[in-house]
Amino acid sequence: MIIENNKQTIKQLDPRKGGYNYLELSRTVVDQMNHGRSTRLLVTIDENVIVRCGLNHLGNGDFFIIVSKRHLDELKKEKGDVVSCKIQEDPDQLGVDVPEVLSVLLEQDQYAHDVFERLTDGKKRSLIYGIVKIKNVDLQVKRILEFLEKEALKLK
Repeated sequence: MIIENNKQTIKQLDPRKGGYNYLELSRTVVDQMNHGRSTRLLVTIDENVIVRCGLNHLGNGDFFIIVSKRHLDELKKEKGDVVSCKIQEDPDQLGVDVPEVLSVLLEQDQYAHDVFERLTDGKKRSLIYGIVKIKNVDLQVKRILEFLEKEALKLK
């Protein structure tokens, strides 16, 4: 499913609910997606910025996509501005690029591969977000193995 030339106003959540800048998606649209509420999206804003994201509940039955300050700065936009969006389902349901160090480790270590495959997509993303910040490859491998061992204990 692809929604093109979707004009939207950038809105902002109440500060008590996070204060995020966001774009809204109706539940009707979300229900038509292959993975429904679990769908990962590629959102192209003003043909300039691509955001890989998931859906968040708005509280009224509809959903929203967070637009970070960094993306707003790139777009030179702010709350209340109108943007054009192309919204499509991310062909990679995980929604993030798997770092080479993790990919190689999973190819070489069957136990790590098995544990990783049993994780939810959210846990997989958490692992990936946690290791991409680390520059030292040895430390990345150590953190991956610690994470997977901890999760393996929970899965038993």
